[in-house]
Amino acid sequence: MAIQRFIPRRLMDTADDVTGPVNMGNPNEFTIKELAEKIIDLTGSRSKLINEPLPVDDPTQRRPDITLAKEKLGWEPKIELEDGLKDTTA
Repeated sequence: MAIQRFIPRRLMDTADDVTGPVNMGNPNEFTIKELAEKIIDLTGSRSKLINEPLPVDDPTQRRPDITLAKEKLGWEPKIELEDGLKDTTA
């Protein structure tokens, strides 16, 4: 995880015309429900998922565009979601 500490420094070291925000997300799409189910499975939690209506202005899809991070910072995620969750919940 050491590389993550250098991301803010990389951004500070870019040319003045490079401004934020810079998405540092995972470009693979998954739902919050899928994420919650993975976490419950990995942790052995007995938590139950509760479905609530979405807010009117809530986007139905989320997929961060990490083009700027790739082009200007040389960054892209290297750890798959499940592997990162395993490391985080271990």
